[in-house]
Amino acid sequence: MSEPLKPRLVAQALAEGFVSCRICRPDAVPEVAARLRAFVDAGYHGQMGWMADRMHWRGDPAALWPEARSVIMLAESYTPDEDPTQVLAHPDRGAVSVYARNKDYHDLVKKRLKRLARWLIADAGGEVKVFVDTAPVPEKPLGQAAGLGWQGKHTNLVSRDWGNWAFLGAVFTTLDLPVDPPERDHCGSCRSCLDACPTDAFPAPYRLDARRCISYLTIEHKGPVPEDLRTRMGNRIYGCDDCLAACPWNKFAVEASDMRYAARPDLLAPPLAELAALDDAGFRARFSGSPIKRIGRDRFVRNVLYAIGNSGQSALRPAALALLDDPDPTVADAARWAVKRLPV
Repeated sequence: MSEPLKPRLVAQALAEGFVSCRICRPDAVPEVAARLRAFVDAGYHGQMGWMADRMHWRGDPAALWPEARSVIMLAESYTPDEDPTQVLAHPDRGAVSVYARNKDYHDLVKKRLKRLARWLIADAGGEVKVFVDTAPVPEKPLGQAAGLGWQGKHTNLVSRDWGNWAFLGAVFTTLDLPVDPPERDHCGSCRSCLDACPTDAFPAPYRLDARRCISYLTIEHKGPVPEDLRTRMGNRIYGCDDCLAACPWNKFAVEASDMRYAARPDLLAPPLAELAALDDAGFRARFSGSPIKRIGRDRFVRNVLYAIGNSGQSALRPAALALLDDPDPTVADAARWAVKRLPV
């Protein structure tokens, strides 16, 4: 008698490099629609209009593909080798979020998901669709419903087995698979992630105002960043890891499964002056294959100039002066702001 499908599926997922594999139903998160509506109604989504535009699907995973009977939720670790907050003590260097220091995780995770999905079809039949942060799928609530972990006070998924450094992926399938029990909250009275936020982006535990989040400001926000928030960004030039790094459950973090998540040497603590000098061609060449590429040279250099303005280092003044007449008005504005803040 052959082994049941689910244990073999889990074993195959672990063999592919995922750290956890759990299953839930597509309709397992009925609370998401109301939570999403409240988030958008409060304006917390900022310029991310796609969250409001695709609210029906994002609020109801069962509507995304009505034929689906099961959702296989997977986590893949990208735990850093070092403390990612150390670079914050070096104001002449840029802080890049851990997930963006090498290859684009979308590509790496999706390939694993597709291999797992092909294995499932070959073994058990059915139809599948794979998703990794590129469709209106509420991965984190589904992850909690499937038992991968729970949404912590910083709204990210946390696990007692692997901390909170993980990418999430989903395989929707028409197969009717046995489900796992949901995970319960284990944050308790801890406030480490909330207190670590440089911009006070959490109006309450489990609630994020993206308009104040440095990850949003450096990646999604177009145009000038409000000046009161610029000063709090420090030298963070792409994303922010402060709330993730503060989570005590990271004492159980497991090593990244793929060496391609390890930081490229030139992105571990890149010199701000060097990054400010990038033109469009130089930016594209340097960040080919990186998630950083998608924000474009102008937004990236804007972030670099805010970091230069926060550095307090006169040696970086020439880098800002060189961009006062940049063709992009937001870059030129950032350059003027930086120059005014730096000692001569």
